[in-house]
Amino acid sequence: MRSWTTQAIAAINADYQRSADTHLIKLDLPGFDQIDLYLKDESTHPTGSLKHRLARSLFLYALCNGKITSTTMVVEASSGSTAVSEAYFARLVGLPFVAVMPRSTSAQKIAQIERFGGRCHYVDSATQMHDAAVALAVEHNGYFMDQFMYAERATDWRGNNNIAESIFNQMASEVNSVPYAIVMSAGTGGTSATLGRYVRYMGYDTKLVVVDPENSAFYPSYMTEDPTLVTGISSRIEGIGRPQVEASFMPGVIDEMMQVPDLASVAAMVWLEQATGRKAGPSTGTNLWGAMQVAQQMREQALTGSIVTLLCDAGDRYLQTYHDPQWVAQTLGDTDVYQKEIAALMRS
Repeated sequence: MRSWTTQAIAAINADYQRSADTHLIKLDLPGFDQIDLYLKDESTHPTGSLKHRLARSLFLYALCNGKITSTTMVVEASSGSTAVSEAYFARLVGLPFVAVMPRSTSAQKIAQIERFGGRCHYVDSATQMHDAAVALAVEHNGYFMDQFMYAERATDWRGNNNIAESIFNQMASEVNSVPYAIVMSAGTGGTSATLGRYVRYMGYDTKLVVVDPENSAFYPSYMTEDPTLVTGISSRIEGIGRPQVEASFMPGVIDEMMQVPDLASVAAMVWLEQATGRKAGPSTGTNLWGAMQVAQQMREQALTGSIVTLLCDAGDRYLQTYHDPQWVAQTLGDTDVYQKEIAALMRS
């Protein structure tokens, strides 16, 4: 078994060595003199999203802890980017992978998981996913990857080229090399935990601002200091926000939280495409809206410096939803007021 584990870890590390680091793109914010905004483009990973990092870390964590062998079925509760990335790594090391998801999951997402050799197991609602994944793993003597439990501990937050170390290395030659703020949304909470811990470990004077969509439990839990808070409502911004506070969410490393209206997320996503030609997903819009608000606060206080946020995944996954104006209007509403607010910010 140790021989297979060694080979599996070597295969994952070799895959990592074949992949260049993701780009850090400097955006032009008209009207924000001496305030620089950078976007780390995580859509360039082989599986197209930030979750590629998480999936790699989760597999290495499970392998090094002796949780999976050469015959283990890997199970995850996910209908989104995490399942796509985990299917990729399962195929890389020759393991069967099953994603537990609601029956309502889009055919596009299912196809992406199956393209990497994964299988989909359907439940009637999102609230049934976790228990169904646990039961499936037990039934097949498999392993439940459990992204929401292990995301914050699977990544080495002290370095090892995690996303935080990558950002600061790429910023080293910039005029404002130490960011005034890093803005990040929370899905599992694992990436914000890594960023906050690394900033403290290295002694950087950088604020971690975590942005959260409507309906999510993270923001009200942070504001009330109540880790048991539950909204019981699903986020309308795919990939981020949770109806309950997950184990990987680390409020103690966060300097500030901000709740972002869902329509503002979509408006910022649209602005990004109009300004740069880059089509991103809605969680990137949430990040970008938060970064714009931080930039506005800096401008009001006559501060200069840099802000870094993330492009979490590419917009081609959302062509029939968030990038479809008719779908947005019917599902979320009218983004016009937020589009006008962004335009006014850029003219100020």
